[in-house]
Amino acid sequence: MALRRATFRLYPTKKVSAILDYHRKLHQELYNSAVHNRINSYKKFGKPVSYFEQQNCLPDFKEVWHEYKDCNSQALQATLKRVDFAFQRFFKGLAKYPRFKSIRHYSGWSYPSFTGWKAHSIGDNGYLELAKIGQIQMRGKARLWGHPKSVDIVHRNGKWYASVVLEVDETLLKNSRKTDTGIIAIDLGCKDAIAWTNGVENGLVAAPRFLRKADKENKYLSKAKRRKRSPNFKKNIKASRRWRKAQKQVSKLNRKVANKRQNWVHHETTRIMSGNSTVVTESLEVKKMSAKAKRGKRKKQKAGLNKSILDVGMGMIKSTLKCKLDDVGGMFVEVPTRQIKPSQTCPKCGHQAKKDLSVRTHLCSNCGYIQQRDIAAAEVMLAWYSNNLQELGTSFLDVDDCSSTSRTRKTAGSMKQLGRAKRQKSQAMPRDVETPGSNEVSQG
Repeated sequence: MALRRATFRLYPTKKVSAILDYHRKLHQELYNSAVHNRINSYKKFGKPVSYFEQQNCLPDFKEVWHEYKDCNSQALQATLKRVDFAFQRFFKGLAKYPRFKSIRHYSGWSYPSFTGWKAHSIGDNGYLELAKIGQIQMRGKARLWGHPKSVDIVHRNGKWYASVVLEVDETLLKNSRKTDTGIIAIDLGCKDAIAWTNGVENGLVAAPRFLRKADKENKYLSKAKRRKRSPNFKKNIKASRRWRKAQKQVSKLNRKVANKRQNWVHHETTRIMSGNSTVVTESLEVKKMSAKAKRGKRKKQKAGLNKSILDVGMGMIKSTLKCKLDDVGGMFVEVPTRQIKPSQTCPKCGHQAKKDLSVRTHLCSNCGYIQQRDIAAAEVMLAWYSNNLQELGTSFLDVDDCSSTSRTRKTAGSMKQLGRAKRQKSQAMPRDVETPGSNEVSQG
């Protein structure tokens, strides 16, 4: 069984919408209380607080704060687990120190198991039933429907969404997409978003430039927002009504741009993998490529390049291709860019020569081969995969295992790990102490 996610738009009534806002506020305050508890305990007593300690305090917490009795207990545990993940990422050096969250930046809450909610749907529209809240109409269509396992209630840009995690049969996943056994190499760029070749045909897909096209309207709305009174939490200044109205317009425009890009990415990746089960591309570190320039006089030029890189959505294209190829049992191969240097290598003779970004045509000084720069880079990657790249002793066996999608999925931190830790904790307890569920543990 494989896990897939389907997102639906929720249409609550005014009464239910007020209840949803109230529950979101409760989970936000619980999150901030858990963060404050950890910080205060370590500063005053030098003692760290674990997730299990905070979870065990939930019953007593409900006796003091009676409004939390209307919330699902496992949903409250998931909120505490979110705090635990934030501190774990900080200790690993992956994120900043956890901070208190305002209601504006707290998206929603989760139901990590089957309790507290029920989806009345078969994948096409339907209703979502939440305990102590009511039934909510939801609209959307899932590509495949399976057994619902968990759901996230998300509030974004004034709208409510339900993101349902489904357990889908792997045979249905493989049969749901039609693909062929072809091999294609693609090169991602800013001017031409995708340059592809399959050894017989070549092609270019122009960058849609959704963000660039919305620049004029975005600047106009942002300028109007700057003339209003913006919030300042340090000085305890609230945002004016007109500023909030202008902010909603900016958010709406950015949401439209993001939706257009996501829709374009899904169309292009589906077209690529419809006739190919193997996709070869170069290994790109988009985060480092779009990093802000720290030194030098060309900061504005680098900022414009970063904007073009992010506008194309290179990371989104790669992750979407990986996911879709994984469904059909295909293969996603990343060429080691620093060793092969596809943009500087000739696909016919393997001769390497440096080229500036302004040079858009590949002209080999060794063999005289002429080709469009990005298509030539795609041809280099396809030749490397086929072990036909001249002068460079590379082969497909040199590829890193992490570039292939035909692997078992890694287990991430989840409620399943918490259950495993609880079982280990109960097994470590003395047997003469009677605990709930001790018979099941001893039988296992």
